Amino acid sequence: MAVIEEIDNQKKRQDEIGRNARITSRFLDELRSGGKLSKGVPLQNRGTLRVELNHEGKTPCPEGLDPQKYDNRILFLTHNLSKELPDPVILVTKDLNLRIKADVLGLSTEDFFQDKIDYEGLFPGYKQHFVTPEDLNVFYKNGGLSWNREPDPFPNEFAVLKTSETGSQSALCRYTDNTMRPLIHENSVNWGVKALNKEQRFAFELLLDDNVPVVTLLGSAGTGKTLLSLAVGLEKVIESGKYSRFLIMRPVIPMGNDLGYLPGNKDEKLRPWMQPIYDNLELLFRKCSDGNQLVDEFINKGLIEMETLTYIRGRSIPGQFILCDEAQNLSPNMIKTLITRVGKDTKIVFTGDPEQIDHPYLDAAGNGLTYLVEKLKGEKISGHVTMTKGERSLVAEISARLL
Repeated sequence: MAVIEEIDNQKKRQDEIGRNARITSRFLDELRSGGKLSKGVPLQNRGTLRVELNHEGKTPCPEGLDPQKYDNRILFLTHNLSKELPDPVILVTKDLNLRIKADVLGLSTEDFFQDKIDYEGLFPGYKQHFVTPEDLNVFYKNGGLSWNREPDPFPNEFAVLKTSETGSQSALCRYTDNTMRPLIHENSVNWGVKALNKEQRFAFELLLDDNVPVVTLLGSAGTGKTLLSLAVGLEKVIESGKYSRFLIMRPVIPMGNDLGYLPGNKDEKLRPWMQPIYDNLELLFRKCSDGNQLVDEFINKGLIEMETLTYIRGRSIPGQFILCDEAQNLSPNMIKTLITRVGKDTKIVFTGDPEQIDHPYLDAAGNGLTYLVEKLKGEKISGHVTMTKGERSLVAEISARLL
C-alpha cells in the first residue's frame, strides 16, 4: 500500500516519472479483473502479483529508522516476509541506499537489470585486424577485400587493417555486405571541418551516409562528436539541401543545483540550455564577419530549429536532420520516444558521454544512449563510433583522462 500511495502522489507530474506512475496505475487496474490484488493475481509469466496491506510483523523497527517512511516500511515488510515464508524473499529496487540498508539487515536484494547494459564491454564501432601484405594489396587494387572471418562484423562496423604490430602498412575500412570497403568521406571537409584522427574519419563516414539513418557517437569531452555532427548537419541542410531542417535537441537536465524557472518566452528560456550548441555554431561561423546574425537568420527562416524533448511526444518528423546532444541524460524509454518520432527521409544523430551523466537516476550502464547502441548494433540502419582521442585542447584531453 505504501508503494501504491507513492504512485498516487506522483501521477499528476508532467514528466517521465508522472507518466510511469499513470502507466503503472492502469496496469494494476487491469489486473483487478483477474482477482483481488490483496490475495494475489496470476501474471502471464506464471508469477503472481499481490499488494501487501500494512503488514505488522513481530520484528521491531531498528532504532534510528523512521517506521513511517515508505522505504523503511518496504524494508520491514521484506524482513518480516523473509521470516514467515519458506521461499527466498528478494527486494528488487533501483534505490541504492535501500539496498544498503537491506544488506545491513541481512536481506537479499537485486537491482532492476532489464535496462542494464555492460558498459565496459560496449560495442566500440571498430576493431583492428591483422592481414597479410597480399590482402592489403588486393584491398587497394580492387577497392575492397572479401571478408569471411569469424565472428562476422556488425553492419557498418569499421576496421583498421594492419600487416604487423608496427603498422607499417594499414588501411581504414568499413564492413558492408561481407566486404571490407575503403572509406568514401575520410578526407572530406564539411562546413570548414576536417577529420583529425581515425575515429573522426569513421564518424564522418556515418554522418555523411544518408543510407544510415541512425548514428550514435560516444566520447569524452573534446573528442569532437558534437562539432562534427553540427558541421555535417549544416552541410546537409544549408549547403546541399538534402534535408529541409536541422533540428537540434538537448535534454533539460542541470549540472549541480538548478537555477529554477527562467524568465522570457520559450526561446529565451531555451537559450541557456542550448548555449553549448551556440558555442559550437560560433566556432563553425568564425570566418564570417556576421556569424551570429547568420545563425539567427537561419533560425528565423526555419532551417535551424532548437527544441527540448518536453514537447516531442506525438510529433512526426519527416525529411529532417536531427541531432540529440547529451543523450546520455535520457532514459531508455525517452530514447525510444524520440527515435520513434523519426519520419521518412529523416536522419537522427545521438551524441553523448556516458561518464558525464547529470540525471539523478541514470548511470553509464542504464542510460538510454548505451541502451540504444547495444540494441541497434546488429541493424543495417544504424552505425556507431566510440571516440577516445581528444582534439579540443591539451588541457581538455589530459583532464578528461586523469580527472
